[in-house]
Formats: sequence, structure tokens, C-alpha cells
Amino acid sequence: METSKALSPITRVTKYTLIDEVQQRSFVVMFVTCAICVFLVRGCYQGNYMVNGQSLDAATIVRTLSKATFHVIGAGVMVITALLSMRIFRRDRNEGMQACILSKPIARWQYVTGKILGLWALSVLFMFTLHGIVFFITSINLKVFMPGYLVASILCSINLLFVIIAVLLLSLLMSDIVAFLCLLAVGAIGFVADGIAAASHSQIAQAILQQPGAQPHSDVTWWKAVYFCWPKLLGVQQLASSLIESGSSHELGSIYPFINVLFYCLILGALLFKRFRSEDIV
Repeated sequence: METSKALSPITRVTKYTLIDEVQQRSFVVMFVTCAICVFLVRGCYQGNYMVNGQSLDAATIVRTLSKATFHVIGAGVMVITALLSMRIFRRDRNEGMQACILSKPIARWQYVTGKILGLWALSVLFMFTLHGIVFFITSINLKVFMPGYLVASILCSINLLFVIIAVLLLSLLMSDIVAFLCLLAVGAIGFVADGIAAASHSQIAQAILQQPGAQPHSDVTWWKAVYFCWPKLLGVQQLASSLIESGSSHELGSIYPFINVLFYCLILGALLFKRFRSEDIV
């Protein structure tokens, strides 16, 4: 009984958040634009592609382009989710909705939880729909069935949860646009760091490091420590995209990005709830 009483306000706030965001004209424009762009990508799947003088089969082309589209959609939806999240507290406060909701028997943690779940559900549906368009194009028009594509989309939802919690927390500490830019910086730094790490493991880099005159490097450096602890948003997408090829099991090392982002969600979520408790409601 106590659990149902606690969940009821959260459900109402979640429902209100979903309806309110869907009714925003900016959201409708972004969704329609993204859906049209993804649908138009189907033209890239047609035609002949040559690599080293050899023609690629249709399945190889479809899987390669689908994985590239998967990453673009995942990154794009994260940016859109950050845009939606950065203004939600301010809009509720300016419109008086925040004071109206919290004047009822609804705790602050229930209000914040409902906002997080509402934004998360909306962004997951957004991304799943775009990925679903690609899935149906490849399945119906091109006769290439990739069951792992939609599973990979669901796995990437943890990135959207991280974006929502991080931006909501930052929006309480700084202006909305700065919170958005900080989130973009986190993603950009992670992308560059992953690129540098991948390059350092290349054969050329290993050959340089193993030259007789090269100084030995320690196994643990400050760079490796920062890279290991940095939010692995791109790592989650790479882990998810690996499911497109096959549904094989993954070792602990390969699922570390998911564990990393989940840990950040828990820590940032705790900080968000703590920070919102001290907010002035006007």
C-alpha cells in the first residue's frame, strides 16, 4: 500500500512530462525532421560498392551502413535529449507549474523522479522509432534481417538516462546553455579520448613504443586513470552496435562502458536529489 502511494505521484508527474513535451512545437519539428532524414538514408543502401577492386555483397553494405546510421542516431538523440532536459526545470518554475505540483502531497524526490522518467521514456521512444525506421527499411526493402538492431537501441538508452540526469543537475548549478555545453564537452572529450586510445593500440604506435631508443612507459599513468574513469558514452554505443553483428555474450572488459555509465547515473542522480531539496520553490 505504501509503495503504491509513493508511485502514484511519480506516475502522474511522468505522464504530465510526456504529454507536455510532446505538445511542444519544437519537439514535433525535431522529430519529423529526424524521421525524414533517416528515411531518406535508404538511398545509400542502393548501388554497387567496390573495395580493392571487389564488389561487396548487399548484406555487407547494409550492415556497415546500418552501424554507421546507428551511431549517428544515438549521438543525435543524446544532443536532442540534452536540449529538452536543460530547460525543463526553468520552464516549470517560470510557468508556476513547479510550485503548483509541489503544493500538493508530492515530495520533491517524487517530482524529480517523475521528470527523469518522463524525459527518459520520451527520448527512448524517440531513438527507438528512428532505429526502427532503419530496421524496417533493411528488413522489408532490402531483405536483410538484423534482430540485434532494436536490442542495441534499447541498450543505448542508458546513455540517454545519463544525459538527462547530468543536464538536470547542471541546470540547477548554472545557466541552461552552459549546462548543455558542458554535456557536449563531456561527450566530445570522451570521443577524442577513445580515438587516441584506439590509435595508441595501432601497429604503428606499438612499433614506435617498442623501438630500442624509446623509453619504457609505466602501465598506470594519470592519462589512463582519467580515461578509465571518464563517462564511456561512445563505449556504450560501440558495445550496443556489436549486437548488430551477433548476439554473442561479452566479457567483463567489454561491458565496462555500460557499468561505467550506470555508476555515473547513480552518483549524479543522488547529487541531483540532494541539490533539488535545497532549491527555493517560487
